[in-house]
Amino acid sequence: MAKGEKKRAMRGRAGRMQGGRGSGRAGTGQVRLWGRHAVEAALKNPERQHRKLWTTREGIESLDGELPADFPVEYADAHDLSRLVARDAPHQGLVLECVPLEDVFLDDVIASDEDLDEGRGGGPVLVLDQVTDPHNVGAIMRSAAAFGAAAIVTQDRHAPPESGTVAKSASGALEIVPWVRVVNLARALEELAEAGYWRIGLAGEADTTLAEALPAGRVALVLGAEGEGMRHNIAGHCDALARLPISEAMESLNVSNAAAIALYAVATRTP
Repeated sequence: MAKGEKKRAMRGRAGRMQGGRGSGRAGTGQVRLWGRHAVEAALKNPERQHRKLWTTREGIESLDGELPADFPVEYADAHDLSRLVARDAPHQGLVLECVPLEDVFLDDVIASDEDLDEGRGGGPVLVLDQVTDPHNVGAIMRSAAAFGAAAIVTQDRHAPPESGTVAKSASGALEIVPWVRVVNLARALEELAEAGYWRIGLAGEADTTLAEALPAGRVALVLGAEGEGMRHNIAGHCDALARLPISEAMESLNVSNAAAIALYAVATRTP
């Protein structure tokens, strides 16, 4: 969109925006995203239903690509946009209100033998056990997109909702990586095993390193929350427990860092 067209697309006045500050849940059935990468990825995602874009002049000029002529856009200054997002959130002059993504089911992301024979699928699945910090979930999603993970799986009751905080931390990956929410995480692990995935739980007390535990085939990596780690029942649904070979000077890694290292290990394993 040319600069003149972008300017004509802006309407409304600063100070007349609706909606209060929050984590990015804009109300029933809607979610609010902010920051250039998160907003731009959402705008390019054909699976997204968009409601409205609030933007500064600089923010809309920073977008890559054109907006439809009838796209609902309202111009505001940076101070007013700050009232629409979480406190001190770096919105970069862009706030997008949209409908949450459609539910994704485990069957949709599990790679079958036929898929593998035809060169489709096969990326690792990340299973998160009670990882509730939205910044961590978003960062894990970003690494999952970078290393070609098939999906992340969380238990619906013990994971953050889709939100602007998750999307900002994911830096666009929320629109790329399927996010499967399940009622029963143990059952999801059983389904992964039935589909031929080798389930490896990351645990600092394990004797085996991740490199030693990795098979040649499909892998599901299971990570627990910081501090508590995996629950006993979830660890019991893993085929193997493995650790990252970190220095004894550090007790553990942040779960998002551990996920990134584990994904790299899967991506670079020797066939």
